[in-house]
Amino acid sequence: MNLTLKKETVQSASKQLEVTLYAALVAFLTYSSVYAYRKPFTVATFPGIEYWGIRYQTLLIISQGIGYMLSKFYGIRFISELKRMGRWKTSAILVGTAWLSLFFFAILPPLFGLICLLVNGFALGFMWGIVFSYVEGRKTTDFIGSAMAVSFIFAGGFTRTVAKWLLIEWNVSEHWMPFFTGLIFALPLALFIYLLERIPSPDAVDVEQRTERVSMSREDRKKVLGLFGAGIFMITVTYVFLTIIRDLRDNFMTNIWTDLGYANDYGIFMKTETISSGVILVLVSLLVMVKRNIQAFRLIHLLIFAGFLLTGISSLLFRIGLMDGAWWINGNAGFLMYVADAFGYFGAMLVMLGKELFIIETNWSSFYSGAAIFCAIVGTLGTIVSLSYFNQKYKRLKSPYYGQA
Repeated sequence: MNLTLKKETVQSASKQLEVTLYAALVAFLTYSSVYAYRKPFTVATFPGIEYWGIRYQTLLIISQGIGYMLSKFYGIRFISELKRMGRWKTSAILVGTAWLSLFFFAILPPLFGLICLLVNGFALGFMWGIVFSYVEGRKTTDFIGSAMAVSFIFAGGFTRTVAKWLLIEWNVSEHWMPFFTGLIFALPLALFIYLLERIPSPDAVDVEQRTERVSMSREDRKKVLGLFGAGIFMITVTYVFLTIIRDLRDNFMTNIWTDLGYANDYGIFMKTETISSGVILVLVSLLVMVKRNIQAFRLIHLLIFAGFLLTGISSLLFRIGLMDGAWWINGNAGFLMYVADAFGYFGAMLVMLGKELFIIETNWSSFYSGAAIFCAIVGTLGTIVSLSYFNQKYKRLKSPYYGQA
């Protein structure tokens, strides 16, 4: 009897491992392919085009960012009400809309391109929630979510490599390049969405062991803000600076690499981002081994602190000439996977506009390294204050909002 039970347990664990690895891989590849419709246009610099004294490249990035930000607000309701049936149709419509907007971006006058990128960002902003809905409610959701988070780093480099390859090797124009990059990824994305549909639903073990997530009433939200308002504010400020650095690097990566002498090396995106994504996947995945919520919370703070510290030190070494540009950019990718909310995107757009409107005449590598040092100082201090604050709250209150102690 015991032997039979052990055998069933081993078989169940083996099956769950297979499902986990399958789901993680498919979710990773799906969202990586989605990036082909979002970021490749940033490889183009569109020299000589500007409106209202602002460079066209910056205006396009801001337009897409506004669309993406708006989708996050609307997505609070849209994603929560998403039904399991028909998600593939929703994905096809959203990605199709984003791709069609890139077609109109290529054929319409440049000024209308701002509207096209706004629509593109709004449509793609829902895709994270849709892809993640396939893997929610599982014992191993944290690991799968980590794999999806790393796709930000890997996909950014991989899709840009393809985009730069089209520009250099195939002489595709900067306006048509985003559309043709999407064309290359159309069939793979369709395949990955089909494979998403084949991910098994959470089993009895998942349902039993996964903590139930309940909605919060207005009174609940007020209570949480009353208890932890100062700490939440500090976390939000810290995440704003995280997003500013991530978005500057992400959107103006081509400009930075050009400054560093890699203008025609389209493989540089893939070389640096693949290494970074592998290291970060291992580090973040190890967090799922931590059982106590408060310990995981502290470790995440330490990881963010280390990321800010790495960013500040490496940027300082680069500015004084003690670190090669390729190593500097590669090192900065570590903590950039943390995604802030709309306030972070808003902050990033303000920085981009500030550089243009105040005519800060410096190359992007110098501007980014200076911004990275400043944000690293503020972020490091903010992380220390946040960790100290919540540690003190935990000791005094043993609050149920921390979950299992």
